[in-house]
Amino acid sequence: MASAEWARDAAAVWDIATPARPGRLPGVTMAGFRQRTAGGTAGDIDLQVVPYPAVTVAVDLGDGPAVIDDATGRRHRGSVVIGMGPAGVRVRGRGIEGLQLRLSPPVALAVLGASDGGGEVIALDDLWGRDAARVEERLRAAASWDDRFALAEEALARRLEAHRPADPEVAHAWDRLETTGGQVRVEEVAAEVGWSRKRLWSRFRDQVGLGPKRAARLVRFDHAAHRLAAGHAAAQAAAESGYADQSHLHRDALTFAGLPPTAVAVADWLAVDDVAWPGTAVRSLRP
Repeated sequence: MASAEWARDAAAVWDIATPARPGRLPGVTMAGFRQRTAGGTAGDIDLQVVPYPAVTVAVDLGDGPAVIDDATGRRHRGSVVIGMGPAGVRVRGRGIEGLQLRLSPPVALAVLGASDGGGEVIALDDLWGRDAARVEERLRAAASWDDRFALAEEALARRLEAHRPADPEVAHAWDRLETTGGQVRVEEVAAEVGWSRKRLWSRFRDQVGLGPKRAARLVRFDHAAHRLAAGHAAAQAAAESGYADQSHLHRDALTFAGLPPTAVAVADWLAVDDVAWPGTAVRSLRP
């Protein structure tokens, strides 16, 4: 099956809602997902998560809770936070409906109250306490997706105001990793912010959850993954994303997704990205 045909078939499983206008919170994107039914019945969903360089908050709004299995064999139900870079995470269920928030690591630190970049899957109520149930209840009662987006943004804004943000130097370092596709030296960024390499490395790891080198690898892998999903050959995707050769892309695909590049190219998880996260897809596919 051609790449475009596969993408249409995989994306057709979902009704996808996106905000009508850009949000007011930098570093936050969101999309709503509702599984489509065939003949009034929803089929079983089994998706392998392909890691993305952001912390994901998945708010479960379906009638039957989605099940998220992590790489350790633990099973989670309901709303969760998925850190960056977790290989082997799967989402299973039927009649799935939910709101997915992608938070840049500097924003995630304030919104979640802790860095969570290391790839863990954590129940949202473990981080937000009773507030998680209150937010979920309001989102379920909302009359439209636009109302849900507004409520989610309101909840995030409250937490951003109440919690410690990441250091500006760390936020700058993350922005440089993203804008360069993970191809900037730590020493260069440290010089830009006036810190030593050692200090930047330590503060970055504390506040992002990954060291700068691994974070850069994840950003680079994300670029390559979207090129693979767009139908580019592995060798071409590797060269366009700054890899020394195809074998290095193969290594990172196994490290971050637990899949070889050929499987990443047809992963259902990526099939909806150009619909749900159009700005992300454009960024990842730029020359």
